Amino acid sequence: MKRLMLGNQALARGLYEAGCCVVSSYPGTPSTEVTEEAAKYDEIYCEWAPNEKVAMEAAFGASLAGKRSFCGMKHVGLNVAADPLFTCSYTGVNAGMVICVADDAGMHSSQNEQDSRHYAAAAKIPMLEPSDSMEACEFAKKAFALSEQFDTPVLIKMCTRVAHSQSIVETGEREQRETLPYEKNIAKYVMMPVNAIRRHPVVEERTKKLEQFAKDCSFNRMEMGDTKLGIITSSTSYQYVKEVFGENASILKLGMVYPLSAELILDFASKVERLVVVEELDPVIENFCKALGLKVTGKDVLPMEGEYSQNLVAKKLGQDTPEYKSLDMALPARPPVMCAGCPHRGLFYVLSKNKCTVLGDIGCYTLGAVAPLNAIEMTLCMGASISATHGFNKALGKEAEGNTVAVIGDSTFMHSGMTGLANIAYNQSNSTVIILDNSITGMTGHQQNPTTGYNIKGDPAGKIDLESLCRSMGIERVVVVDPYDLEECERVLKEELAAKAPSVIISRRPCALLKYVKHNPPLHVETDNCKSCKACMRLGCPAVSMKNNKAVIDNTLCVGCGVCQQLCKFDALRSGEVSR
Repeated sequence: MKRLMLGNQALARGLYEAGCCVVSSYPGTPSTEVTEEAAKYDEIYCEWAPNEKVAMEAAFGASLAGKRSFCGMKHVGLNVAADPLFTCSYTGVNAGMVICVADDAGMHSSQNEQDSRHYAAAAKIPMLEPSDSMEACEFAKKAFALSEQFDTPVLIKMCTRVAHSQSIVETGEREQRETLPYEKNIAKYVMMPVNAIRRHPVVEERTKKLEQFAKDCSFNRMEMGDTKLGIITSSTSYQYVKEVFGENASILKLGMVYPLSAELILDFASKVERLVVVEELDPVIENFCKALGLKVTGKDVLPMEGEYSQNLVAKKLGQDTPEYKSLDMALPARPPVMCAGCPHRGLFYVLSKNKCTVLGDIGCYTLGAVAPLNAIEMTLCMGASISATHGFNKALGKEAEGNTVAVIGDSTFMHSGMTGLANIAYNQSNSTVIILDNSITGMTGHQQNPTTGYNIKGDPAGKIDLESLCRSMGIERVVVVDPYDLEECERVLKEELAAKAPSVIISRRPCALLKYVKHNPPLHVETDNCKSCKACMRLGCPAVSMKNNKAVIDNTLCVGCGVCQQLCKFDALRSGEVSR
C-alpha cells in the first residue's frame, strides 16, 4: 500500500515493519513524532522517559534481553545520552538497537546547530541518513539488520526538512521475530577497564568491516549524468541538488554517512571532471575527501551555518535561480510570544517587576526573555538554570542570593533539574528555584511526563509529587502558588528570597491550551474607564492591544485569566457583559 507520510511517521512505520518491540524516547523537536507515531502500534511498547540518557539505557536493556529496540531524540538530546552511546559501541548489542537523532539546521526550535555526524565518528557507530520518507522507512528496517550483522547500535540521522516533509511510502507487513536468547557474557557487557580494553580492538575491526560494507551497500548509490560535474551529497541536500541540476551532473548520494568508503568516493571522483560536496553544517564529507587528496569545492562557496535550499545551492554553484516576485511591502514582524492565558506570564511579570536576576531553562517559558517581560537573562541547556543559580550565588554570596532565581518547567525538572536541586540541598546554597508546573511538556506539543500521572497513550501511570520530591531531597521550604494571582506570587517571592535557606516555589496552573482546561468568558474593556496608561500591555498578552488610544481585548483569544485586570487601576478591564 502506498501512503503519503511525514518522514518521522515513515520512520515509525519502519520500526513497526522491522519487528521493533520497545521504544523509549524523550520528546524534542524535530524528533518527537517518531515515538508518537510508534505508540499507535499496539505491538510496540512505547514510553516517554525522563531524559534521553534514560531512554537510551532502556533501549539498550531491551536489546540485551533479545528484543529489537529504539530510542529517539533531537541533536542536543544526544549530548545528554552521550555516556551510554560511547560505551554501548564497545559492548555491542544482542537484538538490533537503533538510535534516531534529529538535527535542527536553522535552529527552528533549538539552542544550537550542532552536526550529529561527529558523534557517529567519535563513538564509532554506523550512521544512516535518509533523504525522504520512503528512505526513512526503509533505512529503519535495514538499520536493525545492520545492527545485528555487525553487533553494534546504529544511528539514523534525520533533519527538520526530512522529519517534517511528506512523500510517498510503500508500506509492508510487520516482521514476526523470535526473542533472541540472552546469554550471560561478562567480558562483553561489563565495561570495567579490563574488559573494555579487550573490546576496543573489536570496535576498530568492526569499523574496518563497515568501511568495506559501505563500498557496495544499498544505502549509497551513484547517479551518473553529465560527468563535467560530480556532486557528493546526502540527506535533504540531495533533494536540492537533484532539483537544481537534474541530469546535468553526476551524483554520489550517500545514505551511510559513517563510516565513509574511500574506495567508493575515489571511484566516483575518477569519473567526473569537477568534484563538489553539498552538505549542511560541518564539512564532514568534504574533509574526508580532502584527506584522500581530492580537489573539492565545498565550504569555500557554501555556508557552514543554516539550512540550505534549492535557490541557495543554485546561487552558490553558479546556476540560474527561478524568478520570483517580492511583496510590495514588508510583512510586520511576528516574534514568538506566550499564548493568551499562559500561566507563566503572570509569574514572569512579577519577576520582572521586582528586577530579579532570572536564570532560565529550556521550554516554552524561555519566551520570558523577550519583550515586554524581558525577565530571563540566561538559558543554556536542560537543567542548567538550577545548577547555574547555585554557582552564581556561591560566587557572589549575599550580593546575589536575595535577588536571583532559577526557573524551570516540570518536565525539564524531571529531565535534569533534580540533580541541580540535589546540589543546592547538599551544598546548602541560599538559592530559590521556581518550578513552572503547567502539568504537561508544553513546548514539544503536550507530551506526558512523570509528573502528569499519564503515560504516552494517555492511560493512568505513576505520578511523581513535586512537593514531596523536593522535601525528600532536603529542601524544607517548599510553597505552591497560582501564577494567575500576582499579589500572592509577589508575596511568596519576596519571602523566599529573604529566607536564609534553599527554597522551591512551585508555580502551578495547567497550560491554557490543554483540552480539559475550562476557561472563563473573555474580558472586555469599559472604554470610558480606560485612561490609556498601557499598564495592561506590560504583560505582552496577544489578546490585549491598543486601538485609538484605548485598550482592546480580542475575545477570540482571551481566556478570562484575569491577570491583566490586576494591573488596571481604573477598573477598565472587566468580566461579564459589556455595559450599555
